[in-house]
Amino acid sequence: MSDDQGARYDRIAEGYARHWAPVIQPAAIHLLGYLDEMLPAGSPHLLDIGTGTGTLALAALGRWPGVRVTGIDASSEMAAWADGEADRRLAPSTRSRFATTVAYADRLPFEDGTFDLAMSSFVLQLVPDLGAALAEARRVLRPGAPLGYVTWLRHRGEADPPDRVFEDLLDELGFDPPEADPPGREPASPGSAAAGLRRAGFRRVRAWADVVEHRWTARSYADFLEGFAEESLFDELVERERRMLRRRLIARLGDLPAADLRLRLPIVYVVGRVPA
Repeated sequence: MSDDQGARYDRIAEGYARHWAPVIQPAAIHLLGYLDEMLPAGSPHLLDIGTGTGTLALAALGRWPGVRVTGIDASSEMAAWADGEADRRLAPSTRSRFATTVAYADRLPFEDGTFDLAMSSFVLQLVPDLGAALAEARRVLRPGAPLGYVTWLRHRGEADPPDRVFEDLLDELGFDPPEADPPGREPASPGSAAAGLRRAGFRRVRAWADVVEHRWTARSYADFLEGFAEESLFDELVERERRMLRRRLIARLGDLPAADLRLRLPIVYVVGRVPA
C-alpha cells in the first residue's frame, strides 16, 4: 500500500469496517482453513500483512489457541480499528496475544526469521511492488515457515447490475462519473500468482481460484457506495444533491430482480513455504 492509499484508508476506516469488511470476511477467514495443516506446533508467532480491521487476525486467535499475532497496516486508523475490535471482542488473556504496528508490507520493521507463519487478505494487490513485499515476508519468516494469502484476480468482465444502475444514474443526472481505479496489480491467473511467489523464493507453492459472492439490499448497496466505495464522490455533493442521488439510486435498485442485487468477483488463494 502506498502513502496515498494509506492516507485514503485513514479517511475511510469506519466505512471500510461497516460496509466492506463484512463482504470479504468469509473469503478471508476461509484462508485459515488452508493454513491449518501448515501451522507450526507450540505457540507460533503469526504476521498478518495488512491487518485492516483485524478480521483475519482475530479469527486466527479464535481458531488457534496459543498463537500470537502481530498485524501490520500502512493506515494508522485501520490499525486503531483492529485494536478497538480486539479490545471489544477478545478476553484479556487472548487480547494480550495481539498487537498492531503501522508499517508497509515492503518495509517490514522486524528482524530476519521473526515469524512462524504469515498471512494476508485482500491487501497485496494494493502494494506498489508486490515482489518486494513477498521478499520481505520471506525475510521475516523462519526457514520452512508458510505464507498464505488471498487477493483479487484480474477481472475484465461486465460490471455487476447494481454498478451499472449507479453509473447510468450519474450520467442521467449530469454528475461526474466515478474516477477510474488505478491500474490493477491483481494477478491475471492462479498460475501467475504462484509464479510471483516462487520468484520471491518460496517453494511448494499452490494457487487456486475462487469467487467472492455477496447479496445486497438496495439500502446496503447505497450505504456501501456512500460510506466506502464512492465516498469522495458523495462528499463533493451538496446535501440536497446527495439526498437526491441516494433516493433515486435506492428506487432504481428496488426495480432490479433480487438475483441481480449481488456482487460476484474472482479471487485467488496462494500458499507456499520458505525453503527449510
